Amino acid sequence: MPNKKKTFRQKLKQWIIYSIIIFAGSASIAVIILGFVPIHTSAFMIQRHIADFQADKGFIHIEQQWTPREEISPHIFSAVIAAEDQLFYQHIGFDLNSIFSALKNNSSGGKLRGASTISQQVAKNLFLSPSRSFWRKGFEVWFTLLIELFWSKERILLVYVNIAEFGDHIYGIEAASQHYFVIPAKKLSPHQAALLAASLPNPALFRVNNPNRRLLDKQQWILRQMRNLNYL
Repeated sequence: MPNKKKTFRQKLKQWIIYSIIIFAGSASIAVIILGFVPIHTSAFMIQRHIADFQADKGFIHIEQQWTPREEISPHIFSAVIAAEDQLFYQHIGFDLNSIFSALKNNSSGGKLRGASTISQQVAKNLFLSPSRSFWRKGFEVWFTLLIELFWSKERILLVYVNIAEFGDHIYGIEAASQHYFVIPAKKLSPHQAALLAASLPNPALFRVNNPNRRLLDKQQWILRQMRNLNYL
């Protein structure tokens, strides 16, 4: 009997090790491939379709169109960096100072806030579900490390603006530009780019087509940050 238990534990241990190796290898290959090809969907978009079916809404088309960097206004890249992650080019996927500050604020009973970088948001939106759990956070860390390892900063930023949610069933900067301003993403002005960036990461609260005072104030703050960072 002890030998049987030992054999079972050995097999279980081997199975766990093999599973980890297979997952790590598969995830790495997926990230490498997605570093070179257009991306037309994401885990968040798939989850939106699932939610629609669960709500008996059937299939609702998602507006999204992959757009290469040369066909996107540089103002939107500047705006999302100013709004979301001003240390984007300095960190390796995680803003440790912001993480420690958020943890300190949360532990002291302050308002709960996050500290996600653009790299983390790409990892979450592209590969994971919107649910929050310890395991999902662990996967987010893993995919963020892979993205930072295999992709350039320019690729991370390009994927982010192509898959970010800008409204109800509206994903990516091209779809957002066409939907809200009836212009291609290449023609976005600094003010339009700042307004779109201000809606992130909660376009349900900050509606570009019906901006409230908070959204407009955030837009002006982003424009000031863009000037401070010498993007304008």
